[in-house]
Amino acid sequence: MPTSSFAPTRRRAARPATATAAVVLLASLLTATPALAADQTGGPEGSATPRPPAKMSTVGGERLGRPGTQVDAKPGAPALPKGLSGKSWLVADAESGDVLAAHNAHWQLPPASTLKMLFADTLLPKMPKTQTHKVAPSDLAGMGAGSSLVGVKENYTYTVHDLWLGVFLRSGNDAVHVLSAMNGGVPATVREMQAHAKQLNAHDTHVVTPDGYDEKDQVSSAYDLTLFARSGLQKADFREYCSTATAQFPGEFKKGKDGKKRRESFGIQNTNRMLTGFNIKPYKGIAGVKNGYTSHAGSTFTGVAQHGKRVLLVTVMNPQKSAPSEVYKETAQLFDWGFKAADSVNPVGTLVRPGAAGASQSDGPTGEKSSDGHAKASVSPGHGGSSGMWTAAGIAGGSLALLGAVAFAVHRRWPLPELVRRRSRD
Repeated sequence: MPTSSFAPTRRRAARPATATAAVVLLASLLTATPALAADQTGGPEGSATPRPPAKMSTVGGERLGRPGTQVDAKPGAPALPKGLSGKSWLVADAESGDVLAAHNAHWQLPPASTLKMLFADTLLPKMPKTQTHKVAPSDLAGMGAGSSLVGVKENYTYTVHDLWLGVFLRSGNDAVHVLSAMNGGVPATVREMQAHAKQLNAHDTHVVTPDGYDEKDQVSSAYDLTLFARSGLQKADFREYCSTATAQFPGEFKKGKDGKKRRESFGIQNTNRMLTGFNIKPYKGIAGVKNGYTSHAGSTFTGVAQHGKRVLLVTVMNPQKSAPSEVYKETAQLFDWGFKAADSVNPVGTLVRPGAAGASQSDGPTGEKSSDGHAKASVSPGHGGSSGMWTAAGIAGGSLALLGAVAFAVHRRWPLPELVRRRSRD
């Protein structure tokens, strides 16, 4: 009989110094990105109050490189929510790429498990979900003490589909390490993730581990995390996994009453509380994407939601309020504001395209504009091995089978529209 495993992700302890040094050294040799400090210390005489650098990246627009809150409200626009405490956050229109408002968008901070969005966007196209793998002890070596786990066992066989459910629903570092082993190992995976981040023009990101575990100089930004989510959400499998609330995960073999051994399974639930409603109210229209937490990074979250025909992406990093589920509460406030304000603010930047096309959008005042005044869509159709369409079948098909249509109807509005469709002006 299936058992439940719905406990929250555990706090993670520091990795032994010898392993840390080896991983950091290898990553620095494999990537051209310089090591960067996560926080700047502000205030008089070395006060410990963190503050963003005075000058940050201007990828996506000059205003996104400024510290503090950036918003360009038209007359009558609703005010931003009061009391937001995230060190960094960003609200963007998922289709047009317009950044509606941002706060320290390019501040390089520890990403925690939201970095798994880049991991998934990099590796998902490489392995068919039906592929199987028997887990060797070496596959699970090097995980940080206290890592979040889905329950992968040595010498047991899993499908790639099983492992991705473990990554997305339980934020399982064990599943990440097994998939990395299947991909040629952790160093090769880190190298590929860094290269993919560069291709996406996510230049705030420095990858040291594939799972987001705290390591020196492992950083990303609200802007980059939003780029990872937007790129990943073009992939049907990514959409399915990140929008799945509950699933069954393979367990151990046990002998039944008839004397035959059968493999049992146990229930797993998505750690994204805006999706599942665990201790908070589910957010109407939520469709993923990924949450994270470590003692160093604090809580991080990137979400996508739809109201009517508008779809927004919101990223919040490390709220300074210690209230339970604060990262979700602030995300919900920003979603609410974004859906009300989308037509009454001028964009302060844009989510850039991958590659050279995106690089040409960098450092402008608000990104390249089209004839209708909006920043052009930043991801080209077909990028990353997908059709570039967010279709009803693609976003909901697998998840409905696992969760059930009745539960879905409580807090979601489907289908998502074609968010990254080809535009004639592109």
